[in-house]
Amino acid sequence: MNAPEAPFEEPWQAQLFAFTVALNEAGQFTWAEWASVFGPRVQQVGADAYWQVWSEALIEILETAGIASPEDVQALTERWQAAARATPHGTPIVLSAAQ
Repeated sequence: MNAPEAPFEEPWQAQLFAFTVALNEAGQFTWAEWASVFGPRVQQVGADAYWQVWSEALIEILETAGIASPEDVQALTERWQAAARATPHGTPIVLSAAQ
């Protein structure tokens, strides 16, 4: 499977990439650990699912390392989805502080 033609088609993809790099640079996981989780997943999908698989791999690493629980991930996902639904098209999504 090859990476998408354009590296980032949406802002969230660039943010996800930057977040992954920042976590690696902070010592939360090695690139070898990343490759062992992401590699097998990405080989089984088309380019249209590349960033979804990237996201899923990062979530698995965060959960496995104890950085975020499945409940933390689910709660944050729900907050983002609610914020996206409440945001007019073309306006940046603002995620308020956790409640």
